[in-house]
Amino acid sequence: MIIYLTRHGQTNLNKEHLMQGRTDEPLNDTGREQARRMRKILMASHPGLHFDAVYSSTLDRAIETGSIIGGVGREEVITDERLIETDFGRYEKKNYLLLGPAMTLYWRFPEVFKTPATVETTSSMIGRSVSFLKELEQKDYQCVLVAAHGGILRTLCGYLDDRKNGLSWRPKPKNCEVKVYESAKGSHRFIESFHL
Repeated sequence: MIIYLTRHGQTNLNKEHLMQGRTDEPLNDTGREQARRMRKILMASHPGLHFDAVYSSTLDRAIETGSIIGGVGREEVITDERLIETDFGRYEKKNYLLLGPAMTLYWRFPEVFKTPATVETTSSMIGRSVSFLKELEQKDYQCVLVAAHGGILRTLCGYLDDRKNGLSWRPKPKNCEVKVYESAKGSHRFIESFHL
């Protein structure tokens, strides 16, 4: 199975440099254009590319991104709660530069610093990611697109990169960036990535 992972396109909260977790903020016009551009890049690189299924989190920005990049109607996107973005608790909608040392250090180096109160732990994120991907790997798909979010993608990639700690934290995923993996008989291989 070939698994394409992508982060949603830009939203107004992204543009304003605000933490965006569970807030159901839609794509803005730039985000929609980013998704359309990535669709063109993928189709130019792999003519005839077809996704047997398109998955996304339950948040609108991921659903719309999956629909555009996947070339399917919104109603065809399969949503899954396990792909929802990290719960940032009291840091939701706070400016990236004004989070304070506890959250700033944790979000840069979660392997080293403790999860601040009210914020979802990386172990919770890893648990969701592993559960989703192990279930996905049991499906009879050849090629799948998964549209999610910058935080949860770091643990989805952690699983597919076979990281012992479950994290592929850096660099931060960019809007509509795509990473492609092969999953076969319990082993994983990174294939390529696409950037705008």
